[in-house]
Amino acid sequence: RNIVLNNPRKRNALSLAMLQSLREDLLHDVKSKDLRVIVISAEGPVFCSGHDLKELSSEDDVKHHSQVFEICAEVMTLIQKLPVPVIAQVNGLATAAGCQLVASCDIAVASEKSQFATPGVNIGLFCSTPAVALGRSLPRKVALEMLFTGEPLSAQEALMHGLVSKVVPEDKLEEETMKISHKICESSKSILALGKATFYRQMTQDLDTAYKMTTQVMADNLTLRDGQEGIEAFIQKRKPVWSH
Repeated sequence: RNIVLNNPRKRNALSLAMLQSLREDLLHDVKSKDLRVIVISAEGPVFCSGHDLKELSSEDDVKHHSQVFEICAEVMTLIQKLPVPVIAQVNGLATAAGCQLVASCDIAVASEKSQFATPGVNIGLFCSTPAVALGRSLPRKVALEMLFTGEPLSAQEALMHGLVSKVVPEDKLEEETMKISHKICESSKSILALGKATFYRQMTQDLDTAYKMTTQVMADNLTLRDGQEGIEAFIQKRKPVWSH
């Protein structure tokens, strides 16, 4: 499924309405057997500029501000809880919560012209919530330089530090994203769902706990129908027929 941020006039800002819509789109038909991968892309030269600052002015009360940040955190964590891989297809500038969105996706493919920044410090609103995703995607000193200076990373720098998975020429962006999506679609949905959930769970654990937990998961994986089918197909030198 393709989710397109489609308010280029507002630089695809994550207004409360945009965040609610994004949450709805991410959850739509999430249990459907046909849903295998979600791609988030955007219209216009800016992938996403982060929060709509007009919503964060003093005219709105603290309750409204809290609601904006809470739903944003919910959307970012939801991406990693979904049973299917989520790919960010970035063509342009991703700043603040927009940069957080890229960091929160499972995979990110960017065009060469893309840039990534957390410039909140420059306007007196430190990017503390984007820092959660950034600090878990990038080396600490790279994340902190971005957070303290607001200076952008180029696409190549983002690739070098692990914020994105791939950088391609703009005219190859969709093709590369589709290539990854099609490869994902060849695998069993139930096995991928198990693997994704386990990956994020073990990342927060110490080494011994992570191995203990994943050892059990691999044994459980073998009892799943698609787990048995995959191994039988390999031994019989045939393509597996997934039941998902």
